[in-house]
Amino acid sequence: MEIDYRLERPLRLHARLTVTDLTVLLGESGSGKTSLLRALAGLLRASGRPFDGLRPEERRVGFLPQGYALVPHLTALENVALPLAGREARVEALRWLERVELAPLALRRPAELSGGERQRVALARALALRPRLLLLDEPTSALDASTREAAVDLIERVVREEGLPTLLVTHDPYVAARARSLAVLEAGTVRQQGDPEQVFARPATLGIARLVGFSNVFAGRVRRHVEGGVEIATGEVVVYAPTKTPPPPDAPVHWGVRPEEVMIVRPDRPLAGPVARNRLEVQVRRIVRKGLAYTLRVEGPLALDVTLPRHVQDRLRLAEGDRIEVALKPRYVHLFSSEASS
Repeated sequence: MEIDYRLERPLRLHARLTVTDLTVLLGESGSGKTSLLRALAGLLRASGRPFDGLRPEERRVGFLPQGYALVPHLTALENVALPLAGREARVEALRWLERVELAPLALRRPAELSGGERQRVALARALALRPRLLLLDEPTSALDASTREAAVDLIERVVREEGLPTLLVTHDPYVAARARSLAVLEAGTVRQQGDPEQVFARPATLGIARLVGFSNVFAGRVRRHVEGGVEIATGEVVVYAPTKTPPPPDAPVHWGVRPEEVMIVRPDRPLAGPVARNRLEVQVRRIVRKGLAYTLRVEGPLALDVTLPRHVQDRLRLAEGDRIEVALKPRYVHLFSSEASS
């Protein structure tokens, strides 16, 4: 489904994107994600396609809002049956509760359900309309990590089985990474859409880069053109970055590398060839354990965040104060020419 919508209030927004299977719209809080969903559902005045001019009840849009909006004095079954009519409404509602694995709790009220269970009731209610388009507004924001993962698994499965175009908005990179297609909202427009891996690895703007976890971003100037790319001077450091569209010499640029893609150079395994470029001697200033990974802050000619899997840290046994060498593999160095484009 092609979406092309313009809003003037509560903020100016022009969003063009394609919704197919599970599509995630990623953006910072306040960027207009919820306003777009409300406009698509017919709850905010806007112009665009599809649904332009149709009343909310004519759009056949399933909408799961933040907070879920369940009626507290109704059971789970009655909440799901709300948008349905006819003698078979309760039977159909129970069928949807079964699809979201909640039929045994059909007679419980929202206060008797966990956050994840309330979310599934709201999802079943949105699906019971058999919508043309499903809209999910931050459906995992109130869930803990394990419940969040189960919720995304369930949403993925139901969307796939129903063949239902679904637009899920979030500011959570974990949820964004699970999408079939990822669009990023920035400065009132969709700046980039594509495969999540491509968006995370090659964000189109500095704003998107920071949103998807590029914590290592630096300003510099193009020093010279070399085969397949450019050399960039950042202070005393010169970094090689491959690019098919090199900016002119002396142009100001930004470049970055993800923490997961900074390589620790092992003394017993010297690097050769193109991989040997972009090497820096640094000192480990901080090590923080995060689940089954470690986040390091290293400082030297540049200050860098580095993420190491547990098995790598178990082998290297790095400690704060250690002096090490890191390499920024050229294939992982991303060059930004401006805020608005790459």
